[in-house]
Amino acid sequence: MRGLLRFGLIALMALILTACGGKDKPAFQSTDVTDAPMGGDFRLTDHTGQSKSLADYHGKVVVVFFGYTHCPDACPTTMAELAGAMKQLGDKANQVQVLFISVDPERDSKELLAQYVPAFDARFVGMTGTPDQVHAVADKFKVVYQKVPASSGDPKNYTVDHSAGSYIFDKTGKLRLFVNYGAGASVFAHDIGLLLAS
Repeated sequence: MRGLLRFGLIALMALILTACGGKDKPAFQSTDVTDAPMGGDFRLTDHTGQSKSLADYHGKVVVVFFGYTHCPDACPTTMAELAGAMKQLGDKANQVQVLFISVDPERDSKELLAQYVPAFDARFVGMTGTPDQVHAVADKFKVVYQKVPASSGDPKNYTVDHSAGSYIFDKTGKLRLFVNYGAGASVFAHDIGLLLAS
């Protein structure tokens, strides 16, 4: 399990290194992945039941995070950081869209996502799809995830090991940044602010 996540992290870092370099780039506090071969448009179902693509949010800075509602640590931490960043951004936060993509489509119905995701910020959107659809989107972002059975043997009581970084797109829909797990609300607010100003 941890080996899978370690492999995913190594692969992601290799992609990030290919995106480094260049002059006159903004002073981002997270990792600039502007030219990394990952990301791209996708289409999933949002927590209101509507089919949405990344392109539907052009004109806004978009933050994409892969997680699941039963997550005990990384997901609520990241969502709370993003909610904090929105508060720091003030009125500019209306130009930002956070998308929470569930890596647990078996349990994360649109109804459950509708309760969980907007609880952090009413503007946040939860997204899901069939297992195959979610897997295809995760592959685009080099995200790895794996179901971990519960020691009790209960097939419904499992956890999901998953990559825990966040991806930030600029207003044109271009992937620009990768934010490590635990970076903090101020890093999100700082870098989103730079993208909004550009």
